[in-house]
Amino acid sequence: MRLTVRIALLAGLTLLVVLLAREGTAILTPIARAGWVLLWLVPLHALPILLDSRGWQALLNRRVSAVRLFWIATVREAVNRLLPVANIGGDLVGIRLLAAGGVDGVWAAASVTAELLVTLFSQYLFVLLGVTCLLSLIGMVHDASDVLIGLAASLPVFLLAAALLHYGSVFERLEKIAVKMLGPETLRFLNGKWSALDAAVRSLIADWTRWARTMLWQLAGLIAGTLETWLALRWLGHAVSFEAALVLESLTQAARNFIFVVPAGLGVQEATLVGVGRLLGIDADLALALSLTKRMREILFSAPALLSWYWTEGKREFHHVRGSGRL
Repeated sequence: MRLTVRIALLAGLTLLVVLLAREGTAILTPIARAGWVLLWLVPLHALPILLDSRGWQALLNRRVSAVRLFWIATVREAVNRLLPVANIGGDLVGIRLLAAGGVDGVWAAASVTAELLVTLFSQYLFVLLGVTCLLSLIGMVHDASDVLIGLAASLPVFLLAAALLHYGSVFERLEKIAVKMLGPETLRFLNGKWSALDAAVRSLIADWTRWARTMLWQLAGLIAGTLETWLALRWLGHAVSFEAALVLESLTQAARNFIFVVPAGLGVQEATLVGVGRLLGIDADLALALSLTKRMREILFSAPALLSWYWTEGKREFHHVRGSGRL
């Protein structure tokens, strides 16, 4: 896994450098013109995270404060966005922080697993909405049926994943593989309770009311996240409709999630924005300026979350060492 991530990182960096070098300093012009107003994107990102964490809370159905769950959600995203963890590490950190806050480790892991499954469906609907808007904007509504049929053809994959989690003892069967890949210390919170995890996930998946609430909160968060793209382009000097912003946001997220092994989606995000932006009449230099703006927001929003996590882990380790008498 580590070798794969390193190869993906190198490929992504190479693609990013090629794209930036091709456009040159023209990328910086709209950013300089917008100036400090772009910093408003940093606090704005709290809105989609808050909505997403509310969805997690609806699924978890445990006594976890909304404030703590919001913080854990920011840490989860920060780890997945800024660290080379193939979009897995943040979820493991989220489980650990939930368990440290008093939630049973099995239920913490089950809630994250079920939430990730709901996220697949939410992202699917978001991409479906984005593709529909794209076809409408570029005047290909008459060809929409073929594209929508293609998207519908991929739905059984998600249904199969849900069926496997519901009817199969997936985690019990994958215990040895997971421990080998992630290490026993990483999965210490399960403490051999893999069959209990399967049962907990099944009970969460069977509760369609929670599913529906979680999906609605997640979709609201995804649409709220579109505000970032819409405002950023407006401030960069190229105002677009909200539908166009939704197309860019949904397809970029789809590309980053599909090619999840590339850390921070380096190169993937930029190539997607350039390709989709061209269909919407957005020049490559502006698309790359948008990508750099989004990465600026990503760093400024996620770095404090990472630091708070490091501080929390360091303090916990200090108390553990002092309690063991090694100080």
